[in-house]
Amino acid sequence: MPKQSKEQRKTMERVMHEFKHGELASSTGKKVTSRQQAISIGLHEEGASREQSPREKKEALRHTKSRERHGETARARDERDGPTKAELYEQAKRRHIPGRSKMDKAALADALGR
Repeated sequence: MPKQSKEQRKTMERVMHEFKHGELASSTGKKVTSRQQAISIGLHEEGASREQSPREKKEALRHTKSRERHGETARARDERDGPTKAELYEQAKRRHIPGRSKMDKAALADALGR
């Protein structure tokens, strides 16, 4: 088995730390509760998954390191994006805003005064 590089080791440590503290999310945004899934996510992010081509491995590690340098985690992306369209729609529904079913996320936010 090939030896992990320093960057790969740090990535796996970060992923497992997030898992241990309940901060690791899957691509759908749901909290990861399985250790195996956390390991799989770590391998994918560090570019060591056997299901990736060498080019995909290199790109995955580069992408992960770029995100880490900029301090962007899944939770940070969620906070930046704000409420989901479904959440905005529910708020518009409670306020009885007309035409809400045909609005996109930006229009719903405007209608709600956000």
